[in-house]
Amino acid sequence: MAPPSFDLGLRREAAVSGSPGAPRGPEPRAWQRRLIQLLRARLVAASPGGQDVLLHAGPGAGKTLGALLAFQQLQREGRLDRFMVFCHRSAIARQWISAAARLGLVLQEWETPGGAATSPPGQGLLLSYQAAALHRLRLERELGRQHQGRRWLAIADEVHHLGLDPLEPEATAWGHAFSSLSGGAQLRLGLTGTPFRADNLGFCSARRIRMHDQDGPAERIIPDLCVEPRALIAAGDVRPLEFRFQDGWVEHGRPEDGRDTETSPLSAELRESWRARNLRRAIRPGDRGGIALRLLLQARRRLERVRLEHPGAGGLVVARDIGHAGAIADLLAKEGDRVHLVHSQDPEAAQRLAAFQAGEADWLVSIDMCAEGFDAPRLRVVAYLTTVVTRSRFVQAITRAVRMDGDRSSQETIPRRPSYVFAPADPLLIGYARGWTVSEPYVIRTRPTDAASGTAGPLGGDQRLPLQALADDAGRMLSVSGPELPVFRRQLA
Repeated sequence: MAPPSFDLGLRREAAVSGSPGAPRGPEPRAWQRRLIQLLRARLVAASPGGQDVLLHAGPGAGKTLGALLAFQQLQREGRLDRFMVFCHRSAIARQWISAAARLGLVLQEWETPGGAATSPPGQGLLLSYQAAALHRLRLERELGRQHQGRRWLAIADEVHHLGLDPLEPEATAWGHAFSSLSGGAQLRLGLTGTPFRADNLGFCSARRIRMHDQDGPAERIIPDLCVEPRALIAAGDVRPLEFRFQDGWVEHGRPEDGRDTETSPLSAELRESWRARNLRRAIRPGDRGGIALRLLLQARRRLERVRLEHPGAGGLVVARDIGHAGAIADLLAKEGDRVHLVHSQDPEAAQRLAAFQAGEADWLVSIDMCAEGFDAPRLRVVAYLTTVVTRSRFVQAITRAVRMDGDRSSQETIPRRPSYVFAPADPLLIGYARGWTVSEPYVIRTRPTDAASGTAGPLGGDQRLPLQALADDAGRMLSVSGPELPVFRRQLA
């Protein structure tokens, strides 16, 4: 068996415990060493704009630990004194505090309204994006006193949330607050697993390169350091994903009322308005076409098979809204599955998430609460049943199932056993699945693309599926497997 590329086991615990002769900390992965070298070079060069560094690495890469290791090393070299972490969710904040503690770093969370009027003990301060925007003026005063005469590193977790819009600054208050509060930092390190936005805006800690292509002038954001999922898969750091897209004919109309009906092929529909209508129908558990029901059935069967070799494995369903999620949870519960339903209006959502992570349920049904920052290595099956079809949301959801834990790493060979994604055969989702392992630059256009011109947009080119691909086999699954995502092929589920 090939050795894992990163070991956070006994050496880490020994280093934290301070046992005699213990190493100072975990051995960084190769890309984390490159990050340390990059930040050191930026500090030495101190070139204009060089204080902004963008890191793109997917879930399981070790972004949190890599940033902390980089600060720790640069502090040892006398190049930095303190660091400050900005993040957008309390669950992520807890992970940062825990990771810092494992390295012997003290990361203190800023609390309101008490806050930290004086310099807090330890090396780091943690602040939410929301608090930064709400208390920006107060924080500017406090941080000015705390960081006076000190060299510090600002870290923005999932930095793509920090959009910048000079025309409407209030609409991107998080980004403007971070820019203001981090202006005195020697370095600003942005971490992201999805370095792009759906609104054509830039974001903090990302330098832009002007370009001109066949579509006209634009700006391109290219990460300073990129760790592609396919490299992590090859190293055994994360799992590969295999995709199963449930195809079918979608029927529109109400024949029971004597109305005419029309049918549209889910995977081959090129008209954007019809594509969106198809997806809305396809995710309904009670729809006559049965696409959602067949998808859930296939996902349940796959999870049962995965459990033969991974007994604690669990599944995630990404639903559209609370009512939709409740209907799916009821269906799974009627089949005898243990189900936890979580949503933002549930006061016990955090407890339910923790219970699922601990193995107390077979399925977790969620509405956008299990994307960034949700860490559950037992997740092996994802059912994507929502009308949200942005690339960032899809990639964030499916990559919940790529993480490895220490126990499984020691039991599986490299490459690791795959996790599985089930989704309706929507053309946009199929296109995203083909390229999820490869990093593509984020291009910001000077004006939005002309959707009214009748062009196919993201459905154009080789991502189209010909109409005859469906033939009479509308109930079949379209399957993609392997980290390189080969040319599309179809097979029976």
